[in-house]
Amino acid sequence: MVGSLCCECHLSSHFCWPGCGNSSKDGGGESSRQCSWRTAGMNLHSLRRLLGNVDYYLLGSVFLLCIIGIAAIYSSGVDADGLLVSREFLKQLIWFAIGIPLLVIAALFDFSRFKDTSWIFFVAAVVLLVITRLAGRVVNGARSWIGIGSLGIQPAEFAKIATVLMIARYLDSAEYDSSFKKLVTTGLIAGIPVLLILVQPDFGSSLVFFPAALVMLTLAQVDVRYILFGVLGVLGIFFFLSIPLYAMNIGTPESVLRVIISRSDILFVIFIVVMVIAIIAALGWQKFKKAYYYWISYIFAVIDFSFAGAYISQKVLKPYQIARLLVFINPAIDPKGSGWNILQSITAIGSGGLLGKGFLRGTHSHARFIPQQSTDFIFSIIAEEFGLLGCLVLFGLYLIIFLRCIALIETSKDRYSQYVAGGILGIFAFHFMINIGMAMGIMPVTGIPLYFISYGGSALWAGLISAGILMGISARRYSA
Repeated sequence: MVGSLCCECHLSSHFCWPGCGNSSKDGGGESSRQCSWRTAGMNLHSLRRLLGNVDYYLLGSVFLLCIIGIAAIYSSGVDADGLLVSREFLKQLIWFAIGIPLLVIAALFDFSRFKDTSWIFFVAAVVLLVITRLAGRVVNGARSWIGIGSLGIQPAEFAKIATVLMIARYLDSAEYDSSFKKLVTTGLIAGIPVLLILVQPDFGSSLVFFPAALVMLTLAQVDVRYILFGVLGVLGIFFFLSIPLYAMNIGTPESVLRVIISRSDILFVIFIVVMVIAIIAALGWQKFKKAYYYWISYIFAVIDFSFAGAYISQKVLKPYQIARLLVFINPAIDPKGSGWNILQSITAIGSGGLLGKGFLRGTHSHARFIPQQSTDFIFSIIAEEFGLLGCLVLFGLYLIIFLRCIALIETSKDRYSQYVAGGILGIFAFHFMINIGMAMGIMPVTGIPLYFISYGGSALWAGLISAGILMGISARRYSA
């Protein structure tokens, strides 16, 4: 018996096949030693084959984004006098250097062969989230960090990857399950880390799990009505959450809407009436099988779900999170407070013009007008200093990553790899859209970083590990 890949049976296992000519009953002998040497050669050949199948478009895009990010973080640390007042770029450079071997390890590890052990990564991530809740450090109002001294990580970033692996494992084994069962089970799997992240509270990070799960459910051919229900439900929650915030903080005191919102008994009656309509329509569909009964029940069920979700969200949101939603609705309501970042970010982006002001020549970034410019609003630095042209280059690099994910979904050798690639695509795309949207004032400020660009070790490592997983899938997609 030998470890690793047998040179005759070609089995990636810790043991040769029982009938392999290189196996030895006593576990030793000349034949076993010969197989060990030949196995090492085969492993080297496998490594060379893997390196020969590197997705250079994906790798190059990721590395270029990381370099752009380090340059932007360096620029954010220079003040109006041209003095370097922050060395965050050095930390980011070190984290990038550490992240490269993490990417390589993730690429070499064949997750599809060990998909049955995906639960180990998931359980480890859940345990880390529990430890974070009990003994984590509070940063920016959320208990989301664990570590020793100045060293620490944000487990929520790695929980995203572990959850994708776990959902992919379930969906791969649930080919013949009903759409409803797939939806519920996936929701339960994702719901565990989501709830643990919400209690930190880190509302932004908890949102990332939904698009990842929705992409994977779509690939699993779940009935589009269930997926649409989830999408409309989330949008409805935000809509119904915004209405009372607008009415109570922006609308006029005598408005009818404000009166209704302030009366919990009226809200309860509205909730019950909507529920009754949904139930009656559902009974009508069961009896008469008319499509309009079904869609009436469907729409009112979405409304009731969103209504209840918004009410619960309003109860658990912290004051600073409510303030972020308020300034998203109307940044001018608090131009020198919560709305300051958004207004200054929009101004910086607009001032960049077509070609930008040049590297290290941004006035808004160097005058420190944007407090969180190296993290949440780093896109504003790139837009101001490199203009629309620089933004298009940035968008192009992300587009390459997204297209490579789609290509992997279409060409992967197994469903598990397709689901994993889809989940990572959901994470990458959501981070991209939300962070860019925050900087442009078209999305609420949620603290979601721009992968590979924003300052932060945990997000960078999570992004590089995810890219490594994609590269591993790409290298093996045509293998037997």
